Amino acid sequence: MIESAEKKWYALYVRSKAEKKVLAELEILGVESYLPLIERIRKWSDRNRKIQEPLFRSYVFVHVGTSDFFSVRNVPNVLKYVSFSGKAVVIPDQQIEAIRSYLGENDRLNQEELSEIQEGQLVRIRHGQMAGLIGRMVKYRNKFRLIIMVEAVGQLISINIPRSKVDPINEV
Repeated sequence: MIESAEKKWYALYVRSKAEKKVLAELEILGVESYLPLIERIRKWSDRNRKIQEPLFRSYVFVHVGTSDFFSVRNVPNVLKYVSFSGKAVVIPDQQIEAIRSYLGENDRLNQEELSEIQEGQLVRIRHGQMAGLIGRMVKYRNKFRLIIMVEAVGQLISINIPRSKVDPINEV
């Protein structure tokens, strides 16, 4: 049983290939849930196709308090909570955020924000383990990520970083 009414993240173990169905059912119930998806290219004999599949097969994450804890277990295709010694394991918020960050889900910015950093401009890293470091923007890797050069211990290192984690610095 959960100690408090505060919402916490848990992992549900679900039937194989039923992750998206479980996610849809949880959304209908109004339960905050998360299914990390990755895009892969599947090859068939006559074509290639991009598909989205779960990063962790047979697992869906839920953010629930005491009121929803047991009702989630009754969703079709949910087998059980991931548990240790008979107690559901709480997943720290930081781990869910790390998964989202890894998949780039927190890096979406609108077009106006993207255009404010130009190649060669100085930037400061504002989030993560390298917060506070200053580097020079080299190029955009894609729409939401960029490559910056940072001088560390007398060496230049190239960092591939989400655009959302850097701020431009106005040079004087």
